[in-house]
Amino acid sequence: METFVPRCAGMDVHQKEIVVCTIIGSTDDDIQKETKSFSTLTKSLFDLLKWLEDKEIIHLAMESTGIYWKPVYNILEGYFDITLANAQRIKNVPGRKTDVSDAEWIAKLLRHGLIEKSFVPSQDLRELRDLTRLRKKWIGNLTAEKNRISKVLESSNIKLGSVISDIFGVSGRRLLNHLVEKGYLDQKDVNASIHHCLRKKAETISESLFGTLNEHQMFMIRSSWNHIEYLERSIQDLESRIDSLVQFHQEEKDILLTIPGIKEHTVACIIAEIGTDMTQFPSSRHLASWAGVSPGNNESAGKKKVLKASKETRI
Repeated sequence: METFVPRCAGMDVHQKEIVVCTIIGSTDDDIQKETKSFSTLTKSLFDLLKWLEDKEIIHLAMESTGIYWKPVYNILEGYFDITLANAQRIKNVPGRKTDVSDAEWIAKLLRHGLIEKSFVPSQDLRELRDLTRLRKKWIGNLTAEKNRISKVLESSNIKLGSVISDIFGVSGRRLLNHLVEKGYLDQKDVNASIHHCLRKKAETISESLFGTLNEHQMFMIRSSWNHIEYLERSIQDLESRIDSLVQFHQEEKDILLTIPGIKEHTVACIIAEIGTDMTQFPSSRHLASWAGVSPGNNESAGKKKVLKASKETRI
């Protein structure tokens, strides 16, 4: 088989240990193999870097397993041509049992050009991606806390959600603030809290707030409400950080905003997930596969099975 990379290394990365196999030589007759293990501690990773440099290794490959590859990639990035491989696509033949053979198999595949690179964005885009994904997570937590308050209110027969379309809108928040502070609301509190467009519902709102809240339920509401306020402040700080990073991609941002339905937060997510350099994707089909919107074709003996979206390795 033809050799494309005469000096390469394959790495099998685990939580506590990295097994590295180097293969040097243009033909099978003069091939040189060496396998060595390193700890995943930072000092050992720099020892790994020096060892690979001493061997004049230029190309190396490793599996994208979990998050264990990330600290290794961060340290070796910029020194070598790193191929991050989809673990499902480089499985060895049956019978492979040791980590040494894992690393050697990866090195052999890289040597013969049989590993397809996974898209790994630049450092600034990886940081932006961390922030946009964290924002999504926190918004999910915020929604969960709002649902929890709604459930407690319904359990205590407070029907505010049946009278006001959004109990976490301006008027609803004022009412909840009074409820958390005092434990009850009278007609005066209701009149002072609701927006003028809800004046005609003032009496109904007051009646909907008459329930059977006990101390335990008040504690639940206060706890969730405090968490909501904390999450909202955190999300606001996070969005400011995201906006500062997206400013470095202002041209791409302006183009994406011309798409109907695309808002600024969506733009940040798009840039973070696919980057701004479309040469990373050989075609629009590869980009669609990366985004998980490319339907697969599973057909055998003239029968089509259930179609599932094909998806490339997500980092």
